[in-house]
Amino acid sequence: MTAMPDAASPASPVAPGKTPATAVRARRDRHLIRKAATYIVMTVAALLVLVPFAWMISSSLKRNNEVFTVPIQWIPDEFRWSNFVEIWDRIPMVTYLRNSAFLAITITFLQVLTGSFAAYGFSKVRFPGRDALFVAYIATIAVPWQAYMVPQYIMMQEAGLTNTFWSIILLQAFGAFGVFLMRQYYMSIPDELVEAARIDGLSEYSIYLRIMLPLSKPALASLALLTFVNTWNDYMGPFIYLTSNELWTVQLGLRSFIGQYSADYAMIMTGAVISVLPIVVIFLLGQRYFIRGIATTGLKG
Repeated sequence: MTAMPDAASPASPVAPGKTPATAVRARRDRHLIRKAATYIVMTVAALLVLVPFAWMISSSLKRNNEVFTVPIQWIPDEFRWSNFVEIWDRIPMVTYLRNSAFLAITITFLQVLTGSFAAYGFSKVRFPGRDALFVAYIATIAVPWQAYMVPQYIMMQEAGLTNTFWSIILLQAFGAFGVFLMRQYYMSIPDELVEAARIDGLSEYSIYLRIMLPLSKPALASLALLTFVNTWNDYMGPFIYLTSNELWTVQLGLRSFIGQYSADYAMIMTGAVISVLPIVVIFLLGQRYFIRGIATTGLKG
């Protein structure tokens, strides 16, 4: 027979001089300390990231001779809100913002559409050479843009699309990264769900529209946000293909403004704040879906 443990012996080893309740409290205190330390580190890191943005906002509300004062004066003596009115008279900011918004919205819509549709084929439709084709397509991400920049421009020039929005839209409407992101998310959706829909008589297009898209809102939001930010901040693409001032984006407009008023630092910061605000608003509205989409993408390879 197995000897029964002594009833007087403790259930778990406890350090000499400590009761089980004391040990539990010690573990809880250590957990709280680690959690507090983590929050402190993350808060400090977030503040460091926000310092340049705070300086930009502060500088946009100052006079030119107050921007580079040492030490930095974070709160101006006089808030010059007139800077945000005057800049609209200096440059056609409305035109620049409208052009950037048009390109960003159009390219975002097309990339989400083409990326999600191609990802459905690579993840849920079986055909010979599917995986090899996917690997070859994703490998194009490793090719630097400078390697095919000149051939792209020659193609657009021969097609007569330079100095038009079509050159930017056609070149950026498809992206290997979007296909990769959406495929990884689709791989986390059970194949049995798609097979059941096929048995019920749904076509591949219906499965994509009625099942895959509603289930992939977080990934779609992530791809949309990343594409919108990348297109809005793009400088080289519009710089190469758009020569008319009425077609310039906000990035080209601000660069031209800096060239003309290189010493007007406060106004430059004002334009930078205006150009960043749409990105901030878009991120705040979609951050919940963005975080969820990034966190769940790639759970299944």
